[in-house]
Amino acid sequence: MRRIKLGMVGGGQGAFIGAVHRIAARIDDRYQLIAGALSSDPERAAASAAELGIEAGRSYSSFTEMAKIEAKKPGGIEVVAIVTPNNLHVDAAVAFLEAGIHVICDKPLSISLAEGFRIKNSLQKSSAKFFLSHNYTGYPLIREARDMIAAGKLGRIRVVQAEYVQDWLAEPLETTGQKQATWRTDPKITGGGGAVGDIGTHAYNLLHYVTGLNAIELAADLSSHVHGRSVDDNAHIWLRFPCGAKGQLWISQIAIGNENALRLRIYGDRGGLDWEQENPNVLWFTPLGGLRQRITRGSSNLSQAASAATRIPAGHPEGYLEAFATLYSDIADVLINQKPSDHLPNIMDGLDGMWFIEACIASSKNNGAWCGRNL
Repeated sequence: MRRIKLGMVGGGQGAFIGAVHRIAARIDDRYQLIAGALSSDPERAAASAAELGIEAGRSYSSFTEMAKIEAKKPGGIEVVAIVTPNNLHVDAAVAFLEAGIHVICDKPLSISLAEGFRIKNSLQKSSAKFFLSHNYTGYPLIREARDMIAAGKLGRIRVVQAEYVQDWLAEPLETTGQKQATWRTDPKITGGGGAVGDIGTHAYNLLHYVTGLNAIELAADLSSHVHGRSVDDNAHIWLRFPCGAKGQLWISQIAIGNENALRLRIYGDRGGLDWEQENPNVLWFTPLGGLRQRITRGSSNLSQAASAATRIPAGHPEGYLEAFATLYSDIADVLINQKPSDHLPNIMDGLDGMWFIEACIASSKNNGAWCGRNL
């Protein structure tokens, strides 16, 4: 199997999500990391590259230099993973799209909707493709839930409840110099949204992916409970959908006792579904008037989409890294086999996420007023 030549921007020493992307790219052995601009600090970039086995000549001091050189180099990278803080996503993505190099960009898309459109404009002029890493869509039972809803097993969707709650920012961790907390609470780096951008976009994207519904308007109440924090750390959000369905999101990074509690509940007029990310190998389905059914990952009667995202037999836990790897393998199929996929988050999902963040902020500033979709 041919391995795709991969580059990376960001993700050097001390970074979290860069390591996750690298592991995900290796799980199915579809990629080879050969180049990187791993840090804005040249010494740290070089040291990070050496640790990862990247040749010194393929370690770059800037992503603009990397894009120009790799595009012309025989055997240059085919795709780049952008795993920087949010404020660098757009310039990096544009540089590689203009060079004709495919882009995998971490979420959220950018620091603003207007900035996000710069990527869309570049993409329209480029021969390259763009992918956004909303990795939770890669879970087998999330794909099973999507297929069940598309097949009408829940009937007409009435209510969607999603929550993504953590507790790691319950104290002012950003004042201690902790790297992840420092940049994720700085509006100049993240954009205006805190928790709604960092984890809220995941929950919002997941409910869209599974149900196929696009919100037409939302109302939000955002709070910063930790004294001195410049961005939100808790949010309650209400959604309206064109079919008449209603949705509610609870997003928090100060909910003490919760580690990474992403949960999705969907109710139609014929049944309901319940899934939790911390126990991702189980999906609960309750048909109207019937018994609650436990669906497990690896079962022989799952949909083709769920089965394709499953690597090991039922009863063997499969989780976060594997879900991320599913996206990387789907991307590899698109790039190598020209195999289209409707599972991969794209530029429009990214722009939708930016609308979500900005609408939440605008609504909250206006005492929870409803904000209509403007995409």
